[in-house]
Amino acid sequence: MLEQKLDENIRDKRNQKLEVFDVLRAALAISFKNFNFIIFIFLTSLPFFCFMFYYEIFLQRTLVETLNIVNKPHGYFYNNDIGYIPHFSTKEIMSLQIIKDLSQKLFHLGFLYLVPLHLAEFCSVIVIVDLASKIYVEERPLTLKEMKEMKHKLYYGARLRGTFITSIYILFVSTCILIGLIWLITNSLKLGLVWLILDYRFIIRDSAIDVFFAVFYGIAFVVLLTKYLEWSAMWNMSIVISVLEGIYGGEAFALSADFSKGSEGRGLLLMLVFFVWGLGLRLPCLYFGCYEGGRGIVAQISLFCLGIVLKWVVCMVYFYDCKKRILEKKVDEEVGRDIEAVGA
Repeated sequence: MLEQKLDENIRDKRNQKLEVFDVLRAALAISFKNFNFIIFIFLTSLPFFCFMFYYEIFLQRTLVETLNIVNKPHGYFYNNDIGYIPHFSTKEIMSLQIIKDLSQKLFHLGFLYLVPLHLAEFCSVIVIVDLASKIYVEERPLTLKEMKEMKHKLYYGARLRGTFITSIYILFVSTCILIGLIWLITNSLKLGLVWLILDYRFIIRDSAIDVFFAVFYGIAFVVLLTKYLEWSAMWNMSIVISVLEGIYGGEAFALSADFSKGSEGRGLLLMLVFFVWGLGLRLPCLYFGCYEGGRGIVAQISLFCLGIVLKWVVCMVYFYDCKKRILEKKVDEEVGRDIEAVGA
């Protein structure tokens, strides 16, 4: 009875233009109408899920360590007895060593994000998109045997190489934007690290200039984050296009931008849902120290990975709806031109 209702829900939604909640409901229906889909995705994505445990724990510990360093009181590493001299005091040497260790951890974190995490997630994403698309288009559940055959064809076909090229494009662009976001967040923290070592005391502290820069960086961060989420919907659609349409690289980007025209707001809201989902899972873990181990981190990462699966199913549904809207618009324009030609 439940599967019949879910089938009817998907069929009804495919015959009309989907809004944000409609896309989310369709993605949930696809995921939960076929239990084999959830089992197969879990098994094939197990390496990615396991690596996420290591990455997430390392990420949260690094963030906590960074905050602990920044929150040290001014002059903590400064020798007030001898004042600042060219020769480093013991506390100053300690501060430099701590910053050096932190820099190494940040470099290691960046490597984990760019190489193993990207590869593991890529191998899971192409399977999620391909199988979810088959269920969505054919409106029927798939057997485990069918899924296994589809995965074999996907992994050993040209689509794998082409989609990987598209993912490299996206990784480069998105990483550049993320660096900008991180710079905006940590700009004041960098000044804090300088104060931490040298114990500078600025006359303009807590002045109107500080307020101005705080507002400026805050506004710039919100604007860039908004554009990042909006562009993320387009970037993710280009991955879906590469998997389903066999169009790769710059062409996939261009087609994704074309399909996204007029739907930027929907894409932004959809990506915002999963951004809030991830942030809402990470912040409590940071606050309660779940990164130290235990059930809390297991629950957080399990829900986080579930969100990743749903996000890519959403991107697939979003792609089909955007494609349908654009094609209908082009057909209407051609019909309008034909009518005008007949009337003339």
